[in-house]
Amino acid sequence: MTIKSLPLSTSSLSRKKLWFAALKPPMYSVAVIPIWVGSAMAWSETKALDWPIFLTFLGSAILIIAWLNLSNDVFDSDTGIDINKHHSLVNLTQNRRLILGLANGLLGMGCLGILAIALRQQDATVLGLVGLSCCLGYTYQGPPFRLGYQGLGEIICFVTFGPLAICAAYYSQAQSWSVAALAASVIVGITTSIILFCSHFHQVADDLAAGKRSPIVRLGTARGAQLLPWLCGSVYGFVILGIATQLFSPWTGLVFVSLPFALQLNWQVITYHAQPKQVSNCKFIAVSWHFWSGVLLGLGLIL
Repeated sequence: MTIKSLPLSTSSLSRKKLWFAALKPPMYSVAVIPIWVGSAMAWSETKALDWPIFLTFLGSAILIIAWLNLSNDVFDSDTGIDINKHHSLVNLTQNRRLILGLANGLLGMGCLGILAIALRQQDATVLGLVGLSCCLGYTYQGPPFRLGYQGLGEIICFVTFGPLAICAAYYSQAQSWSVAALAASVIVGITTSIILFCSHFHQVADDLAAGKRSPIVRLGTARGAQLLPWLCGSVYGFVILGIATQLFSPWTGLVFVSLPFALQLNWQVITYHAQPKQVSNCKFIAVSWHFWSGVLLGLGLIL
């Protein structure tokens, strides 16, 4: 059953803060980091970087993430899951058609940038990889799929922002494939999926009401909190494995500098997993961890 979003009274809230939360500026790191890591891996192996392609890809990725964020707001408003979400763009504007139109326009501009790369290289591989990523991104919330409601969002997130995005960024520079780039994509895919995983802890009641079977709904907040340290630990385990197998430079050990963010994230979730207000900011800690671990991974590859 489709539930229409209701007007929300936001008189007691700062509209500036609501718009900031709705536009999600920190979340755009999920566009930046895969392009950064994939391009850094290409530079480490070829000692060359095509700056126009790098900047075009980066701009296109940001536009595509903007489409994903806006369209997800629209699709969530259709199911009613965002009825209590003050910072939903649809709720703020009360104009679903406008937000959907903006989203599709941003997607079109992003795809034009990727098309420009494909035409310049006379190679459609990057266009195909990004196109597949967009299709998977749509299935996350878009009808009739709504796979995120079946608890598959983290898997989609891993594939799109990990192997597909990083291999596309690598290929755009080297026009070849790399086992090392694929290995690095696993690390970024996990940290990106953890952002989505952590975003569910504070909205279990809304997810249940809308029929969304997120991993936290399925596991419960306590078991989800117990799983998180293993997920975070796997990131550092893969870095050690990459260094041991000589896929990564020893400098990629710089990723361990991001460990305080991982520890803070785990403490926050384990301590407050069943308290929505206290655990609601854990996804932003996860974003910080994702950003800095990705920056350090790319820097280690360059060094």
